[in-house]
Order: sequence, then structure tokens, then C-alpha cells
Amino acid sequence: MPHYIYEARLLKTLAGPVCGVDEAGRGPLAGPVVAAAVILDRKRIPKGLNDSKQLTEEDREALFPRIMEMAVAVGVGEASVGEIDLINIRQATHMAMARAVRALSVAAEFALVDGNDAPALPCRCDTLVGGDGRSVSIAAASIVAKVTRDRMMVALHDDHPGYNWRSNKGYGTPEHYDGLKRHGVTPHHRRSFGPIRAILTEQAISPESGIEELGLPAAE
Repeated sequence: MPHYIYEARLLKTLAGPVCGVDEAGRGPLAGPVVAAAVILDRKRIPKGLNDSKQLTEEDREALFPRIMEMAVAVGVGEASVGEIDLINIRQATHMAMARAVRALSVAAEFALVDGNDAPALPCRCDTLVGGDGRSVSIAAASIVAKVTRDRMMVALHDDHPGYNWRSNKGYGTPEHYDGLKRHGVTPHHRRSFGPIRAILTEQAISPESGIEELGLPAAE
């Protein structure tokens, strides 16, 4: 379970607060990538924080308002589908993270970022592999990012119900591929991703030629 050890170590030498940063939505075929930055008070840490992928949707939805209420500050940033297609998903993820840190109402002096790929942020940072399961600040950020993006995809589902985004959140599931075959590509699909490029160039599409060949996760 995540804890506050990493934040506490940093705060021994820092005057300002430490935020945790994580993202949701690197792998889907549709929708934006969303990042969150969260600063927690050691004395006001919501119980039950964990890597968002280890929690049920119900648990994430229950934790979300508690994080928003108890955190010192929460910032959310996103990069649009257009930006993903323009600068690639890695750079767009970094952009979303920087936007999340800038959106904090209290400026962070240092950021703990999930993973091993340090973005350019408006403060110093370090990466922590598996950080969403090790640091409570990153865990909180993972939940905020995931819930925020999932809600976006549910809203988009209402406009484009043929892809079952309410359930798959834009990932390359069988019903999503079926929707692409039946209804084609929407403005919310990532045209730089292989399966969508294949449709736009009138190539055959199937789950076997899906996001796996891009080295992207099938689900988050």
C-alpha cells in the first residue's frame, strides 16, 4: 500500500510542498490524456488510497470527493486528441502533467512523478516506478486523473453511443472495434494511432492489429 515516506524524506530538505503526479489515458484509441497533481497534508490523508488500477470504479468514485476535500491542492491538466496527434502521446502526456502542476492553487516545490520518464515541469521533479502504489500523493493523483478522464469518456459516449465508451473508456475493446467498423472514425479518435490510421487508409482492422502492436496497454 502507498505511504508518505517519499514525501517526508523530501520535506526534510524542502521549504515548499511536494505534489504527486500521474496520468490516465495513454493507451486508448479515443479521448484526451488527463493528468493530475495532488499535494497532501500528512495529517489529512484520505484512507484507502491506492493505485487507481487496483481499485474498483465504485471505490475511485468514493475516494475522489474525499481527495478533493482533504488535499492541500489539486490540479488537473489534459492534452487533447489534436495535441496527441500533433506531438505524439509521450509529449502530450508530459504536457498534461505540466498543466496539472501549473493548475495547483498552491505552488509545488517538488513533484514525485509516476513512472520512469521525467517530464519538464514548472518545479523540480523525480520519477518513481510504480509510484501510484508506493506514494500516497501519486496514488491520489492517479485516482483524480482516472475519475476525471472516465467521466469525460462517459459524456462523449452520450454523443457517440456506438463505441461503448461508457464501458471501455476509449480503449481498444472488441465492442470499440465493432463500433469503428460500423460507424467509422469520430473527431475524438486518435488518428496517429495505428488502428485508426488503418481505417483512414482503408486497411483492414481487427483486434489482432490493434494497440498491442504499438506497445500500448489494453486497459488501465
